[in-house]
Amino acid sequence: MAEEIVRRDAAAERLIGWVQLGVVLFFALLYSIAPRAEGASGFNFVPWALGVYFLFTVWRLGLSYRRELPGWALNVSIVADMLLLVGIIFSFHIQYNQHPTFYLKAPTVMYMFLFIALRALRLDPRFVLTAGFVAALGWVGLVGYAVMADPEHMLVTRNYVRYLTSNSILIGAELDKLIIILAVTLLLAFGLSRARGIFFEAIRNHLAASDLKRFFAPEVARTIINGNTEVEVGQGMVVEAAVLMVDVRGFSQAAAQLPPEAVMRILGCYQACAVPVIQRRGGRIDKFLGDGILATFGAIAPSQSYAADALAAAIEVVAVVNAAQSDFAEAGWPGKLRIGVAVASGSLTIGIVGVADRLEYTVIGRPVNLAAKLEDANKVFDTCAIAAADTYELALNQGVRIKAMEVRRNVTIAGLDKPIDVALLVRGEGAPIMVEPSGSSSTALTMSRDGMA
Repeated sequence: MAEEIVRRDAAAERLIGWVQLGVVLFFALLYSIAPRAEGASGFNFVPWALGVYFLFTVWRLGLSYRRELPGWALNVSIVADMLLLVGIIFSFHIQYNQHPTFYLKAPTVMYMFLFIALRALRLDPRFVLTAGFVAALGWVGLVGYAVMADPEHMLVTRNYVRYLTSNSILIGAELDKLIIILAVTLLLAFGLSRARGIFFEAIRNHLAASDLKRFFAPEVARTIINGNTEVEVGQGMVVEAAVLMVDVRGFSQAAAQLPPEAVMRILGCYQACAVPVIQRRGGRIDKFLGDGILATFGAIAPSQSYAADALAAAIEVVAVVNAAQSDFAEAGWPGKLRIGVAVASGSLTIGIVGVADRLEYTVIGRPVNLAAKLEDANKVFDTCAIAAADTYELALNQGVRIKAMEVRRNVTIAGLDKPIDVALLVRGEGAPIMVEPSGSSSTALTMSRDGMA
């Protein structure tokens, strides 16, 4: 979070620099095209002040792109802003050959509020307070000089008309200006202090939302983040979708003999192989079950080819895992890492389970249970990939060309209450995958008893 705040503060400081550059260029343009006011016979400091400030602004802006500006540099910049303004105001009595009280009536004092407000872009009240107090100090200095410049002919008055029509000083009017500068500064700083708290909370929520997308499918994360109502237990809906179950053979026994760090390396390598394939085929990871992966197709994002995509993913996962055996060996896996994959489809209930302080977005239904039982049946059939026969036929109708090794009828599967038809997709040793061009959105795959062809 701290890094995100620093990054945003740096971006705000660059924005302030660009605004300052725009302001000085705007002033320079106005000065160059506007005729010189009558009576201005004295030395004119304005072009010199604008030129120096332009160079300072360009230097500061360039520096902000190379590194983070330290606090002292920001405070120096604020002082430079106000010195420019106070210096220009001070120069008016020289430029027009008038008593110093002349500059107190210059409308240029209004630009102090511009420089104070400019610091609000950083959302840090400290710099607004600095700008406001430097402006107030500058104005006190201008008033003090005007009062003390000619003690023998002090032009302080209590007559408001005389104040407006001559080079006189009305102390009350100057106090009003000072009070307004300080009041605007304090109000703006107070508002920024509240806004900064909201800003920090927004950053925390933004980072939490980014992390949420790592734990949920993107569509689920967006639903949770953008939802107008609180997520509650019991929310759900029924959809037609496919379930893919992947599991590593003999993982528990092997993991018990391996160092913990080796176990995690192997899991990471295996998941890095399987997950991208599933996601590329349109699947969404519902959960990691230790060495198992439960994914859905068409449950989170509606799909017209959910069964075809699931079968294509199942076959490709077997292929990529077989191709990565050297990586598993390097990570510490003894022998060949083998997996079992199963696909089932049907009506799924997708929704939220858990308790008030611990929620989980998940899928429930017969296809989930069936996929788990079929995955375990790979051991019985000496296969790596298996599917319910109705899912296999649905996948064919959805555009994938897959020829199963065998479709067995009325097979008894452990854990199921009645026999079902199953399609045996990939034999126990696995087979290389070949993708054929297809006019449909689904990937076309063909398989023979000896492997894919």
